[in-house]
Order: sequence, then structure tokens, then C-alpha cells
Amino acid sequence: MSIKSKIRAKTTDIIKKNVFLRKIIRKLLFIKRKLCYDFLKYTTKVDDKLIIFTAFNGKAYTCSPRAIYEQIIKDDKYKDYKFVWAFKNVEEHKYLENNKNTKVILYGKKEYEKYLAKAKYWITNYRIFDHIYPKKNQVYLQCWHGTPLKRLGYDLEVSENVMNSIKEIRYKYRTDAKRFKYILSPSKFATEKFTTAWNLKELNKENAVIEEGYPRNDSLFNFTDETVANIKHSLNIENIGNKKIILYAPTWRDNQHTSGVGYTYKTEVDFDYLKKELENDYIILFRAHYLVANSFDFEKYKGFVYDVSNYENINDLYIISDILITDYSSVFFDYANLKKPMIFYMYDLEQYRDNLRGFYIGLDVLPGKIVEKENDLVKEIKNVTQNFVYDEKYKKFNDEFNYLDDGQAAKRVLEKIINN
Repeated sequence: MSIKSKIRAKTTDIIKKNVFLRKIIRKLLFIKRKLCYDFLKYTTKVDDKLIIFTAFNGKAYTCSPRAIYEQIIKDDKYKDYKFVWAFKNVEEHKYLENNKNTKVILYGKKEYEKYLAKAKYWITNYRIFDHIYPKKNQVYLQCWHGTPLKRLGYDLEVSENVMNSIKEIRYKYRTDAKRFKYILSPSKFATEKFTTAWNLKELNKENAVIEEGYPRNDSLFNFTDETVANIKHSLNIENIGNKKIILYAPTWRDNQHTSGVGYTYKTEVDFDYLKKELENDYIILFRAHYLVANSFDFEKYKGFVYDVSNYENINDLYIISDILITDYSSVFFDYANLKKPMIFYMYDLEQYRDNLRGFYIGLDVLPGKIVEKENDLVKEIKNVTQNFVYDEKYKKFNDEFNYLDDGQAAKRVLEKIINN
């Protein structure tokens, strides 16, 4: 790390720990950025047939923005529309410009803000910068990125988030709610939680919710054997024989953050033990949460553990896996559409539930067993491999949380936001 980077990291660490100083710095930056964007916004004419897409702050081509884009480019009804995708790594996504109506730009820079000022439709699954507000004739669609198990926004009662207090978190959600015209919901349950988390009732925006299922889950209903073969080939795991594929996808922890790096995650798993017990019959695909910035070294487990954290489309990993292991991540809601076994490895359950976030639902409704110790994890992996049944409890879970997912959600959402 250079001296300049060390100074920046140290400064960030000081600001992070001092709430008053953090507020002052953020306020000054906000004023400067807002003035610049407002000038751009009010000097730019809106193009009614221009749509800008982002996912996870420009990190990937994935989730509901991807599903909506892939639906719209194959529909002749929108053949005269133009599309812009913003990424942090532009070169990796230049292939999208094979579609003549699509342009790929650098996320977060001046050109990005220029297209935000110009585009009629903004489609994203994450918060946009606080200083950016749409004009009245622009449509900001907040797709979000999952059915929530963990409490969000205004629903937080406890939090050990090292970067934001509960008050600051609520401010961020309120700011976003004021700006978006629509927010997607996959179920009645999610609609209720999003309404309270974004405080929509107070803002008179309860009608902003589009409850039509998640476009991102359309691919879970539309894949083929060829799709599976292609995904395995891209991951170089097509020759594993009859071994079962375990997808391990833990979430991030609000209280694990390193200045100059970002949120980090410590794998609380003894991979030596797992390798000893499982390597003859299983492989593990390890998928870190998109907010986790640190990297992982699995070289000693080569051929048994594959780090797929940078693989863009997590749905592909759902499709090829035989078992999901997670903790508090919302991935299990989506994975349940496939009616495959899952295990909840919650080694820090009490701490996470009582101090970090808290949950929206009782854990007794989860469609899989909760284990807190590693030897029990191995036992349950072997158990579900031999004895899994899509039972009444699992079916009831899908009936409550996934009843709108059917492979056609992107079409319905487009009808709502463009052809409404």
C-alpha cells in the first residue's frame, strides 16, 4: 500500500469512528456534488426512449436489471429504444455493445451522470448517489435485490454497522424512497416489509410498489440441459463425474469493515475438515456477498473448493448446484424456486439476530435445517443428499414467498413502467 493510500485509509478510519465529523464531511461532499449534478440535470433534455441500467453500483451484469434488459432487447416493441449500462469495469462488458442499441460506460463518473440526466428510465437494484435526483418526467425503478430476512431501513431496531448509525441508515432509505417512482416486490410479504423499511406510508408512496415477482428469477424457470452444461464448462467443472455440487453463499457482517478495503468476511469454516469428510463425493462453490471486498485463498483446496465470488450471475450457480448452504442471506428465497435442499449454517446466530440486524420472520419457517456446529453441518449435508423430500413445509414456504415467480416477471414489470 502506498503512503497516499495509507493516509487515505487512516483518514477514513478516523472519520468512520467520529459520527459528528462523518456527518460534516458527507454534508460538504453532498452539497458540492448536488450543485454540479443539478446544473447538468436542468441543462439536459430528457430522451423518452433512453434507459440506463446498473446493478450493485456498477459491479456486475446481473439481477433484475439484467433480466429486464434481456427481455426488452428481444421485444420488437422497443426496437427504437437506446440502452446504457454503467460498470466499474467497462472492458469486461464491452460485449454488450454487440447489440447496436446498447452503450457501455464507466460507472460513477461524469458521463454516467450525463446519461442519468438524459435517460427517461433509470433501472437499478441498489441505491444511487444521494446527490442525484430525477426530474418529474423521469422514471426511477428500484428493483432491489432480494426478499428480506434481515431487517432493513426504518425497521432496524439494533445495528452494529460500523459505517452508519441507525439514524444515518434511515436517512439513506428515506432519500431513496423520495426519488424512486417504483420499487419491485416479489410477494405480499415483501411489499409489507418494503413499505415499512422505506417508510412509504409517511411519504404517501404506498402505490409505488410493483408486486409482480422478481425478474431476476425468470431464468430459474427457463433454463435447459444445454444451459447447465455451458455453465459447468465456464466454471471448468464439467468433469467432476457424479460428485454433488454444494453452493456455499454466506452474507456479509455489518460490523466487519477495514478502512481502505471495505467490508470483509472471515470464513468461519474449517475447510480442512470439510475436505477430509466430503471431497470424494462433493465439490464446494464458495460465493462471497457482493459487498465483501477481501479475497480468499483456496489454493490448498484446489479441485474441492472453487471461489466463484466474481462470477456475475448467481442464478447460474443456483441452477447447477445440488445443495445450498447459507446463513442469513436472501439467496435462499430465490433458490427455493428450484425445490432443492438447503442448509442454514448459522454459527453466530445469537450475535447476528440480537446485535446486528434482527429478522422479519421466525426461523422455524425456513425450508431447511439450521445448524450451528461444523460437525452437524457435515452430517446434514450427507443427510439431505440421501433423504431430501420437497415436503409440505417447503411447499408452504414457496406458496407464501415465491408464488409470483413464474419466468414471466420481466414482461409484467415492463408493461407497468413503460406501457402503463
